[in-house]
Amino acid sequence: MLNIALFGPPGAGKGTQAKKIVEKYNLAHLSTGEMIRKEIAEGSDFGKMAAGIINKGELLSDEFVVALIENSIEHHKNVDGFLFDGFPRTVRQAEILDEMLAKTGHPLSALVSIDVPHDELMRRMLERAKIEGRADDNEEVIENRFREYRAKTLPVADHYKVQKKHFSVNGHGSVDDVFESITKILEEVR
Repeated sequence: MLNIALFGPPGAGKGTQAKKIVEKYNLAHLSTGEMIRKEIAEGSDFGKMAAGIINKGELLSDEFVVALIENSIEHHKNVDGFLFDGFPRTVRQAEILDEMLAKTGHPLSALVSIDVPHDELMRRMLERAKIEGRADDNEEVIENRFREYRAKTLPVADHYKVQKKHFSVNGHGSVDDVFESITKILEEVR
């Protein structure tokens, strides 16, 4: 099985690349962002609580995110692995993911980091806010999301560097160029 995590700051293009990777490698796409947005749209208690936290640009607790991921893993059969998009976002989540995957006998193959300059990320996020009408994409909230990313999520890269599972690609190019860089890595780790 090929289990990979797409990593990078908000606006790096994880969702765009995830769709291409999932199709090419027959992976189940586990996007915490999509799962959470679905809960919010359905107006569930979890969704209401999550909306209040997300709209401030903060991260949800590890327990809630892990519960979503565990539930999704159990419901996907007949796939050749999992693509984790937006997870893990904290070192604790990375440790929990490692434990979950160890039980399956199929550890994480790679954490692929999509690197994009800050100015380009801001431009992309503000553009996405206009196109998708996402309430969580305004300049103040975006800057807070970047601060949260640097403080809580960036250390996840170090967790996987120690395991020699961290790989970086330049995300400041065409969608196809970035995808080609990612597939080169995935072919090496399969």
